[in-house]
Amino acid sequence: MQEVIEQLHRLSSAEDFLRFFDISYDEKVVNVSRLHILKRFFQYIEQQKALPRNNAAAMFSIYRCLLNTAYNDFVLSTPAEQKVFRVFQEADGRRVVPLDQLRASLPARGDA
Repeated sequence: MQEVIEQLHRLSSAEDFLRFFDISYDEKVVNVSRLHILKRFFQYIEQQKALPRNNAAAMFSIYRCLLNTAYNDFVLSTPAEQKVFRVFQEADGRRVVPLDQLRASLPARGDA
């Protein structure tokens, strides 16, 4: 298991990960969504309840499946629709700013 993790630490790009796990990919999708794919991949890993700690082949297989799922999320959808990053989660145009926060940000008024 540790050898799979060590190999993953050497990878740096979405293409590296996809090639490592032997996943076919469309370059256009990766060019638009590379960071989103990797972020989603690591989110999927974090969601796993139990991973086979002593079985490198099983770990590789699970990680390959999770990366393939993450990649396919962006084949079928866009980064804005998937909302992986906070900027997209808040992009609906509605942001609540409390009135007290606005008042506090105003410069103090002198007595006129």
